[in-house]
Amino acid sequence: MKKLKVKKGATCMACLECVRACSEAFYKTFDPGKSCLDIREKNGVVKPAVCPQCGKCAEACEAGAITQNPKGVYMINKKLCTGCGKCVDACPFGVIVKAEDSPAASKCIACGICVKSCPMDILEVVES
Repeated sequence: MKKLKVKKGATCMACLECVRACSEAFYKTFDPGKSCLDIREKNGVVKPAVCPQCGKCAEACEAGAITQNPKGVYMINKKLCTGCGKCVDACPFGVIVKAEDSPAASKCIACGICVKSCPMDILEVVES
């Protein structure tokens, strides 16, 4: 299974370059609310929240728009997505985006654009 991960013991400086790269790739604009990963702080530790490809979104999608590809990545078929937002509500990690100006939801597809943009080299796309 291919997925985006935060490297163990990595330190994030919250520069938002990964967030910028993701939102610009999907929506051609820098908007943290349109990124499929999020920078969060918990107990003084800052780190990216990323999609672990758990499939909860696919289970919630009544239109059948979210399916798992052969590499294990859950993908949203924009032609089938009704924009209902049930996948957003079902995501336990809060990393599926349904922008108001978009008819379909977006989620991490483990493309690696955020990995390339991170100056701290804390993200990686792995096969597990």
